[in-house]
Amino acid sequence: MRKFKAAEYKATHFDWKVDGKVATLTLNRPDRKNPLTFDSYGELRDLFENMVYADDVKAVIVTGSGGNFCSGGDVHEIIGPLTKMDMPELLEFTRMTGDAVRAMRNAPQPIISAIDGICAGAGTMLGCASDIRLGTARSKVAFLFVRVGLAGADMGACTLLPRLIGLSRAAELLYTGRAMGGEEAERVGYYNSLHAPEELLDAANKLAHSLANGPTFGHAMTKKMLWQEWNQGLGECIEAEAQAQAICMQTKDFERAYIAFANKQAPVFEGN
Repeated sequence: MRKFKAAEYKATHFDWKVDGKVATLTLNRPDRKNPLTFDSYGELRDLFENMVYADDVKAVIVTGSGGNFCSGGDVHEIIGPLTKMDMPELLEFTRMTGDAVRAMRNAPQPIISAIDGICAGAGTMLGCASDIRLGTARSKVAFLFVRVGLAGADMGACTLLPRLIGLSRAAELLYTGRAMGGEEAERVGYYNSLHAPEELLDAANKLAHSLANGPTFGHAMTKKMLWQEWNQGLGECIEAEAQAQAICMQTKDFERAYIAFANKQAPVFEGN
């Protein structure tokens, strides 16, 4: 059976550190507000595709260094070269960026984005691809695609963002490219909660470790069903969830929880 040891992974284009069952991915180009490049897009895609085969990491935090999350695609290293590419090259690039989002959504681990400062363009889509987003009041969230003459339809924005904040709000942000402050981003539902900048990563770590110490097989099933059921009718969803829950009921974690409850103890989950 294929295995991927996430704790042993050596990242090239960002920082990757593992603490117990929690990995933290840090975009680390603070002098440019952590923009993405062709290489970092590709590595993000490849890493999260491999996370399907990782059994040592149970939750992932995505964040940025230097007081910012991600300023999007690097103007000089991506946008400039894109203006000189032909259609097959452009389509190869746009499919790669979308595949990074797809890989994050398909990874079984819950992904938490800890967002401070600038979160723009592709950075907003890393947030959308995450399961939970924690932010700060001082952060700025902007879907900037229209500002460079493009459609707001990028990396799944036209399907992911409306599901997070509603169709009308998503349309306004994608048409205008304006920035939301952190308080607005929390109010409309992009952020789950706000934290002081100096407390943001601690809050993300506390949540990630809590999830990683929980019934991780169940969490992976929850994530799978959240994604799968988007394209199903209610009847199909109910049947799919019946099958998913029956599978979870065969795990030892389910039995452990019952025994602990019966003995008035806190369950200790092992992810199987």
